[in-house]
Amino acid sequence: MKTYGGHTMAGPLARVMVCTPSVAGWGSGASWQELGYFHAPAIDLAAEQHRSLVAVLEAAGAEVLQLHGDEALSLDAVYAHDASFPTDHGMILMRMGKTTRRGEADVHRRFFEMHGIPILGEIEAPGLTEGGDMVWLDARTVLIGEGYRTNANGIEQVRALLAPHDIEVLTAPLPHGPGPEACLHLMSLISVLDEREALVDLPWLSVQTLSLLKDRGFSLLPIEADERDALACNVVALGRRRLLAIAENVRTNERLECSGYTVETFPGSEVSSNGSGGPTCLTRPLLRETS
Repeated sequence: MKTYGGHTMAGPLARVMVCTPSVAGWGSGASWQELGYFHAPAIDLAAEQHRSLVAVLEAAGAEVLQLHGDEALSLDAVYAHDASFPTDHGMILMRMGKTTRRGEADVHRRFFEMHGIPILGEIEAPGLTEGGDMVWLDARTVLIGEGYRTNANGIEQVRALLAPHDIEVLTAPLPHGPGPEACLHLMSLISVLDEREALVDLPWLSVQTLSLLKDRGFSLLPIEADERDALACNVVALGRRRLLAIAENVRTNERLECSGYTVETFPGSEVSSNGSGGPTCLTRPLLRETS
């Protein structure tokens, strides 16, 4: 039975990896200022909110696997999405643009080896890639954001790994935004909801990217602009028009429901907002069902 893969962002989520706040050291007194957190992590609240997220994933039918602790992990490891990228041919290990996260890829490698998931390849210097910049548009196309966390060399290495499997890699330029220290991924600006519909932060996406999405038949649903800082665009598709979103983004969630989606929520005031990582960041999908 297949235990990894699925070239889709919207197929039913069958298997997913998470890293709890305690494993990531949120209760250890580790330095949080240099990582860009807004305040000292509140471990009890973060753990409670993370459990709520996991409960939604399990209720949706996903097998949830927990990453084990390792001294190479920083507080950011709770955002398990970024250090690896799944394909039908194995995982690609990232070389993180945020230098304090560079050790996470090796922890992911050991996790995948333990669970019998092969490694397709890994990004090497001077390449930089983070999973939050990588979006499956369809089974044969990956769109990768080029910005401060993912560079042109890293994108070219991903292209070389996927080309033998007849997978096209396209590039989406990212804005400067709040600057190089901020967490701005492509998936901060777009979340695929269904096979041809996406939630987007319109003013922050380039004209090139918007034109590409429309040319490929995507319908675009804008977020509520005043919920941008609360990570309203950060939504996980659970499959079959079910979504996982942050509870605090009430108006964007209402838009999604009015568009025919079932929106499950979890409170993200601490585990998401403090470190600027929503439900997509908190989850590393390993297997999605495809038709």
